[in-house]
Amino acid sequence: MSWTHAFRDAMQEAHEPLFWVGACTVACVLLWLLYRLLSGFRIWVLGNGSLLTPRLGKWAVVTGATDGIGKSYAEELARRGFALMLISRSQDKLDDVAKLLEEQYKVETKTIAVDFGKADIYGTIEEGLSGLEIGVLVNNVGVSYPYPEYYLHIPNLDNFITNMINVNMTSVCQMTRLVLPRMVNRSKGVILNISSASGMYPVPLLTVYSATKAFVDFFSRGLQEEYRRQGIIVQSVLPFFVATKMTRIRKPTLDKPTPDRYVQAEVTTVGLQSQTNGYFPHAVMGWVTTKLVPTSIVIFLGARMNRLQRTGYLQRRKQREQKQNGASFKTD
Repeated sequence: MSWTHAFRDAMQEAHEPLFWVGACTVACVLLWLLYRLLSGFRIWVLGNGSLLTPRLGKWAVVTGATDGIGKSYAEELARRGFALMLISRSQDKLDDVAKLLEEQYKVETKTIAVDFGKADIYGTIEEGLSGLEIGVLVNNVGVSYPYPEYYLHIPNLDNFITNMINVNMTSVCQMTRLVLPRMVNRSKGVILNISSASGMYPVPLLTVYSATKAFVDFFSRGLQEEYRRQGIIVQSVLPFFVATKMTRIRKPTLDKPTPDRYVQAEVTTVGLQSQTNGYFPHAVMGWVTTKLVPTSIVIFLGARMNRLQRTGYLQRRKQREQKQNGASFKTD
């Protein structure tokens, strides 16, 4: 009986401390949930849409500005009153976008036609940017795989590697090198580096692309910490699928928005998130794939999806070749 009484007394003595430990734990969890809800409301409902204005600087620079997300950024920034420096490969397409912006938004535009796959273009760009008060830089230009493929089976692998590194990585570093000093001198400016959700974890059969986008994400977050105290915002933007030429998605859906819809949502997160998926459905997908589902499963599912896409692409290519050969045989 004495042992039973001793145990009961010990439990009674421990009851109150255990109660307070449990109460504090529940309170901390509730406070954390409240914080997350308020933060989400601040970002995705209220937003920060008034930040991107010409008060940052008269000019906005957009690379890869003639199609998709880059063109949508150019239009959104022009709508906000920025003069636009458009940089892309095709002068004809640049002229078309510049004309559109001038006519629709009554803003000044300039263009520079260069191939970001080459490394000797930055002298030309530096000359074109000379004397401009640049408030926003959008490092958007990028290139992906023509179809998912195993690393050693990528056609013309040597040139493929050089081109992808130059377009996806070197361009971000070099454009930042050219623009950031003048932002620092004025203690204000925004740099938006368009990475990809593919940079949040390895994506097999798109391995090089995924790795280059991970670089953009790390580069952006590191620079944000280096220069945020000097009034500079550097944001890493990691979209999932958007209906663009690069993704070959023709019909937009809730989780695969048009570039315009994506950019309109993304610009409201500037100054609120240093790393963002930019669009609420994409933010949910990002949380699920990085916090809820183990990375090994995400990698496995990504590989499985890309193997299926690879098989479908190669089958369609083989069918096209057979039709072309058959047509050539009939002609002969």
